[in-house]
Amino acid sequence: MNICLIGYGEVGKILAEDLRARGETVAAFDLKLAGESGDTMRAHAAQHGVALAASPAEAVRGAELIVSAVTASQAVPVAQTCAAGVPPGAFFLDFNSASPGAKCRAAEIVNAAGGRYVEGAVMTSVPPYRIQVPLLLGGPDAAALVPLLNTLGFAAKVASDKLGVASATKMCRSVMIKGLEAMVIESFTAARHYGVEDAVIASLKETFPAIDWEKQAAYFFQRVIEHGRRRSEEVREVAETVREAGLEPWSAAGTAERQAWVAELADAGLFGARGTAAFARSADWRVEADRILQRDDKP
Repeated sequence: MNICLIGYGEVGKILAEDLRARGETVAAFDLKLAGESGDTMRAHAAQHGVALAASPAEAVRGAELIVSAVTASQAVPVAQTCAAGVPPGAFFLDFNSASPGAKCRAAEIVNAAGGRYVEGAVMTSVPPYRIQVPLLLGGPDAAALVPLLNTLGFAAKVASDKLGVASATKMCRSVMIKGLEAMVIESFTAARHYGVEDAVIASLKETFPAIDWEKQAAYFFQRVIEHGRRRSEEVREVAETVREAGLEPWSAAGTAERQAWVAELADAGLFGARGTAAFARSADWRVEADRILQRDDKP
């Protein structure tokens, strides 16, 4: 079938690889094609037989399934830019980590243009699972899309025929998961400064024996260093989700700040050069914590 990917970052590339391996026709568009990462995207697309489009309207032309996998803040703008070219009856699967309110606004735009909007909530990190990452769907057309997606290799199930339920599930989970990432980085780096990291980890192991805290910490540092910018945008949407529920999002707001702070350090080169094999791949979280503690901009 004809599939369009809006967003050709980490998730888009993984989906493209797995869909092309099944023989599906894939087109894609990404705003960064015009930037520094454009050459890398074009090389990947050429290797896997993905047709890169010059605009969203060109990318969605003739598509039966459109997957929007961009940063959280772009969920509604992408729906707006794609709406004019969405083929009648085409499914529009919104993979983005946006609040229930944002998903409803995007749905109004796509459905008014004749498409069939389905919200998607990706329930864990994509790379380990690839196209089979656990996926919750929501909206009136979710049930119709499930068999099609699963035939393509996805692991999708319907959360609700009501928009917002799937994304609320995802976003409330992210209060915990992204918050835990931020807390581990803050706690373990501070503990490293005071020389008490071994005692802290020993205490955590006693309280939560099922978690390998050394391994988990290394993974958390890796993911935030590599994807902190995207994560901070997602957690700002998480904060909006909490706000929509009538609560002040103190925890989510703090998490967004910590994730963005690490992203700024990464952009400044503190953890090495992006795109190299060693970037954000240290198996020992202490290496990255020491870089944070030894940075030049300390107050």
